[in-house]
Amino acid sequence: QVTLVESGGGLVQPGGSLRLSCVPSRSIFSVYDMGWYRQVPGKQRELVAVITRGGATNYTESVKGRFTISRDNAKNTMYLQMNSLKPEDTADYYCNPVDSVLGYEYPYWGQGTQVTVSS
Repeated sequence: QVTLVESGGGLVQPGGSLRLSCVPSRSIFSVYDMGWYRQVPGKQRELVAVITRGGATNYTESVKGRFTISRDNAKNTMYLQMNSLKPEDTADYYCNPVDSVLGYEYPYWGQGTQVTVSS
């Protein structure tokens, strides 16, 4: 079992930046590929960024060039740097392991952190 704690969300104006953090209850970055997801109430959860165990990264098209996923193994923390934020980035953001092969959904969802982009 893993507990994931997300933080760093808030209210920001369009064009602004935020950095989200994800801290797992134990060291898992060498075990799982990790992802940042976001969900708007009433809509399907969307995977926006992935960092593999080997450090490769991938992004959904709508955030490419604006978001950067990274991790600090020594701090046991994963980050999502979000720049040039747009109103459509408004959502609850979650971190969770990613199963890119079978699509298995790991049951480790945390409380998430809310991001609101508005003037």
